[in-house]
Amino acid sequence: MDIDAPMSMAPLAGTAKTGATILCCNCGAPIDGTASAGALCYDCKLTEDGSIKSTVDISKGIPRDGVLNFCRDCDRWLSPPTTWVTAAPESRELLSLCLKRLRNLGKVRITDARFVWTEPHSRRIRVKITVQDSVSEGVLMQQSFEVVYVVASQQCRECAKSYTANTWRAVVQVRQKVQHKRTFLFLEQLILKHQAHRDTINIKEERDGIDFFFAQKNQADAFISFLKSVVPVNIRDSRHLISSDTHTGNKSYKFTYSVEIVPICREDLVALPLKLAKSIGNISPLVLCHRIGTSLNLLDPNTLQTADVNSDIFWRAPFHPLAGTPDLVEFIVMDIESTGIRKGKWLLSEATIARASDLGVNDKTYFVRTHLGNLLYPGDSVLGYLLDGGNFNSATFDAIEASRAYGSTIPDAVLVKKFYPNRRKNRKRVWKLKRMAKDDGDLLPKASDQEKMEADYETFLRDVEEDEELRAALALYKNTKKTKPQDADAMSIADTEMTGEDAGPRINMDELLDDFDELDIQDGEEVAAA
Repeated sequence: MDIDAPMSMAPLAGTAKTGATILCCNCGAPIDGTASAGALCYDCKLTEDGSIKSTVDISKGIPRDGVLNFCRDCDRWLSPPTTWVTAAPESRELLSLCLKRLRNLGKVRITDARFVWTEPHSRRIRVKITVQDSVSEGVLMQQSFEVVYVVASQQCRECAKSYTANTWRAVVQVRQKVQHKRTFLFLEQLILKHQAHRDTINIKEERDGIDFFFAQKNQADAFISFLKSVVPVNIRDSRHLISSDTHTGNKSYKFTYSVEIVPICREDLVALPLKLAKSIGNISPLVLCHRIGTSLNLLDPNTLQTADVNSDIFWRAPFHPLAGTPDLVEFIVMDIESTGIRKGKWLLSEATIARASDLGVNDKTYFVRTHLGNLLYPGDSVLGYLLDGGNFNSATFDAIEASRAYGSTIPDAVLVKKFYPNRRKNRKRVWKLKRMAKDDGDLLPKASDQEKMEADYETFLRDVEEDEELRAALALYKNTKKTKPQDADAMSIADTEMTGEDAGPRINMDELLDDFDELDIQDGEEVAAA
């Protein structure tokens, strides 16, 4: 072949095209550079079982440590930038907060995340995270790693504000103008059951009610909405200017809400205005209040007719009870006969009663109709209001007496509830109620006021034992306090006193809840062994 002869640059027929060849960065084997990602050969990418070697790190860029800010005063965690959230240890909320604090975690797919146990006092939280990502075409890699978070203490804005002079932004003043605290005791249990006081920064007890202090206005508005849903109230609000900025026009206020509960309580005797009695179903104007809810539930004990008075109707023309619980008189049932008329749990009956203080003195008896026919038997004690010979300072009751339609229907007495005279006052109960932590305020109660408060609380506990509907609305807990052992003779006397028929109703243990706040280590071991 002549060297000077021209040569064609076209590829020879039948010659295969080859790609660019490079060397593997791990072992130096020649590979196709156009099809190999990461400059690795097939043997270096995969092991014998087909899993990807540790030379590829898909979690690169994800930090292995972090910081979680925790407020010791309110037990809340900081969710940047300014939100504080409540999360229990090793909860889903806390795990979500931990994952949000990691950068570059959105570039991979999270398949699993769980807590790793650490010492509680170590102030460390360990989270094991499993991620998945594609390393080459058709090849997925899964990798697990641990992240250690340091729990740093930081005071939230609300708790820091509580230590300054401007501790609250809104206050809700709950008041009721009555002689006892039974309504507030019932309201306290509803608040505890529904955790409506969780946003309060302080609770102060006043002479006629309770003050609830809040750090934000919207928290006070939520609390007022709860009060509207459980009791009939009248709300008035006002605001006080704290500071203002003349340049921007921004102003800071303190808000005060006055919440007045209706002055009528459960088991009160009510004299309705004649016009109101006709407008709510033509009920008799002399009725009993048998329940307090979002409205007043009234009952006519002579006919078992019921009626409701909502908050708007009541505050349009307010009225006061004719007699309350302190005016109750003890009667003895001499004879009782059913009329056969029943409505729900009530049975209309006709009874002959005598005042307990008149026994052995005179033979005066009263003939009344009562709604307690299914509870009373001859010889039982019952509490009621004595109207015969009573002097009531009420213009509404005077109008009822002067009325042609209702003047002749006024009974001599109105029976309210069964009474258990043999019940011991300070007997040990197997159940208990929780109480709110309140500040007594500037005025400490006197000794007489303290005795009255204890008597009101004892009366409320007896109402809870006797009324199943009232008990269903509350949260009752088992009393786990261990009592001191007594003598055998003393125990036998106590058992004898409580084994009679008039010993009082008992609460079934199945209705009680376990109080985990007072559960110690030994109790926990006993429960686990059981």
